[in-house]
Formats: sequence, C-alpha cells, structure tokens
Amino acid sequence: MSNDHYHHRPTNGKSLILSIILNIGITIAQIIGGLVSGSMALLSDAAHNFSDVLALLFSFIAEKLSGRQRTLRQTFGYKRAGIFAAFINSATLMIVATVLIQQAIERLIHPRPIEGNIVIYLAALGILFNGVSALLVKKGAETDINMRSAYLHLFTDMLTSVGVFVGGFAITFLDWYWVDGVLTILISIYLIYSSWGIFYAALRIFMQFTPLHINIEEIAVEIAQIEGVKNIHHVHVWRLDDHEMMLEAHLDLKEDFRISDFEIILDRVDLILDRHEIHHFNIQPEWERSDEKSLINNLDH
Repeated sequence: MSNDHYHHRPTNGKSLILSIILNIGITIAQIIGGLVSGSMALLSDAAHNFSDVLALLFSFIAEKLSGRQRTLRQTFGYKRAGIFAAFINSATLMIVATVLIQQAIERLIHPRPIEGNIVIYLAALGILFNGVSALLVKKGAETDINMRSAYLHLFTDMLTSVGVFVGGFAITFLDWYWVDGVLTILISIYLIYSSWGIFYAALRIFMQFTPLHINIEEIAVEIAQIEGVKNIHHVHVWRLDDHEMMLEAHLDLKEDFRISDFEIILDRVDLILDRHEIHHFNIQPEWERSDEKSLINNLDH
C-alpha cells in the first residue's frame, strides 16, 4: 500500500533562454578577441562560456522534460532529467577546468605577447553578461539542483571574467604576461572544487543512495512504536530527483489486521515519514511471514 504527495515546481524556461542568448553573444566575442589579442585566458573564458551555453541548453531541455505528464511507459515521467543535466553540467565543467590547467601550464612555460586592452574590454563584457545571466537563474537555483548547476556555471564564469579583467590590466601596464596563466590555473581549481558538490549529489541520486540527512534506523524505531507493528524491515529510501524522496519497506504486524485497521497504521506511518520529508511510500504488510527481518536486506533474490 502506498501514499503520494507530489508538488508542483515553478518553471525557469524564460530565464534560461535569455541566459543562453547572452552567453552565445559573449562566447563569439571572446573567441574573436582571444584570437586577435593572443590571450589564452580570454580563449579559455570563451570555452567556459561555450560550456555555459551547453549547460543552459541541457538545463532548459531538462526543465521541459521534467514537467511532462506521467504515462504507462514513463510512470515517474521525466523527473530525473534535471538530475541528468546537473550531472553532465558539473562533469563537463570539471573536464573543461582540467584542460584549462594543462593549457595554462604550457603557456607559463612558453609565454607569448598579449594585447591587454582587448582582454580588458571583453572580460568586462563577460562580467556584465554572466552577472546578468546568473541573476536570472539565481531564484530557481535555491530549490533545484538542475538550476543550481546552471547558476554555478554562470557564477564561476563571471569570476573567471573578473580574473581575466584583472589580468588584462597587469598585462597592459606591467607586462606581466605570466598572470594570464596563473589566473587560469587558480580559477580552474576553483571550478573543480565548486563543481564536485553538485556532481557528487547527482551521482548519489542516480545510485539511489539514502539521502545524507536521512537516518533509517531512527525512522524504523519511530514506526516500530506504532501500536500493532512488530517490525519494519527491507527498507529502501532514495531520491527520485532533487525534491522527492521515496521509501519502500515491509511491515511485520502483530496480528491479522483487516484492511481498514491497517489503514489506521498507514496514517500514522504517513505522519512519521512526513516529518522526515518523505512524501511517497510503499508499504508491504506481513503477518507471520517467514522471511529475513533485518532492516536492510542483504540476501540476493
């Protein structure tokens, strides 16, 4: 027997579309500027902006898919589309950052002349465009891992542009060409650090691991205290997406209850699980059933 409480989420489609347009513009401008000026940091920023475009496209598609109705073929709909987008976005960002570090080290070993003024102007444009884009998706990022990964892309790219901007001044007025490589390495390390959290969270959801804040033993103790319940076992708790947690378990009863009596027990289970933010559960009732009664079933079927 089961219980469901699904919640509607606001869409962020318009903000994502506008952010995509802004990032396409700055990517094209920085590619041209990087080639003309000879700045690897500017080309790196352009590559990062292009990854933003891809990330935002992934997020936009996932946002649309997540809102689709469930069908007999997709009984949960496309709830995990946003998790998939967050996983791809964060993984892509770490890969891009690793490539940038390699290129920056090579540039430090073999420095080249750079036209600093172009770097300054285009980095300033990058700060403006990425700052606006980050603000557009910030609200959605507070409650959605998919939007959070998109926001992280934009915010970190804005920081990248700030670094490139400062580097442009150092190159123009001090001839410190090495700054271009050093800034690229520092920013790339930060990108890897900040992306790991989202990557790990998305991976845990895909692997159906128990959410970190959920204590299965505590929940089991509370449910076992319900009158008529002997034991709860074979428990699984996982996330469907960034919003919905699921639980399934076997409930061993002290006597052969009627269905109407068991519904009373289910209502009490519902109250307990609701306190733990679990709004969908599936309970299999049992009475004098001979099976393994451990909390987590490690037996192969």
